[in-house]
Amino acid sequence: MTGELIDIGVNLAHDSFDADRNSVLDRARAAGVGRMVVTGSCESSSRRACELASDPDQRLFSTAGVHPHHAADYTPETTPFLRETAARPRVVAIGECGLDFFRNFSPPQAQERAFAAQLELAAELGMPVFLHQRDAHDRFVAILDDYLPSLPAAVAHCFTEGPAARDEYLGRGMFLGITGWVCDERRGHALREAVPGIPDDRLMIETDAPYLLPRDLVPRPKTRRNEPMHLPHVLSAVARLRNQDTAALATATTANAERFFRLP
Repeated sequence: MTGELIDIGVNLAHDSFDADRNSVLDRARAAGVGRMVVTGSCESSSRRACELASDPDQRLFSTAGVHPHHAADYTPETTPFLRETAARPRVVAIGECGLDFFRNFSPPQAQERAFAAQLELAAELGMPVFLHQRDAHDRFVAILDDYLPSLPAAVAHCFTEGPAARDEYLGRGMFLGITGWVCDERRGHALREAVPGIPDDRLMIETDAPYLLPRDLVPRPKTRRNEPMHLPHVLSAVARLRNQDTAALATATTANAERFFRLP
């Protein structure tokens, strides 16, 4: 093992983990994934993520936010709920929030309102933001630019784009989170071009489990459910693309996550 890793984005509150969540955590730790940030993506999952992170022995942390898919459910009561949840000691970021015009499960205007409300809350609380963007780059950066000067840090979670978007985000001082998308031979080409140009101090890794199971795992898992135990596989893929020592990259990404989320 290359040293303790931190999975900055795992949807551990997802119901696909209900039957064996403790075993999932055991397998992750056996693989060297020592700490995980559990993603909140709506009020219920943010509440559950916070509950999962409440036991310090589990070495879990969580975010509190509303994903753009759920933006239509963002009500006047949502911001107070997120503010209260974010006050819990192991909640370390606002999000997952942003824009997703690829699926438009919520209307674009509702997405933009919910995104701006969460950025405003993060600025008020002095918390970093855990961001989602898909097929909405121009509106995403236009809204984000109004708040970035007031935010301590921002990460483009599950970054999947190419060098141009990489450079726009890096120019704004953002971090980039890389997932198993980088292992996808069908749709990961742009990301593989972008990965070598990410500075060591702006790169973090994540599984986004149960989503984005790396397609090149050998042997192939029996189910398509991703788990945080596969984070070392993502690390190795990123290291190969960067012609970088895996242990050195593990050290860098762990240090970045500790600094970004202000982890103990």
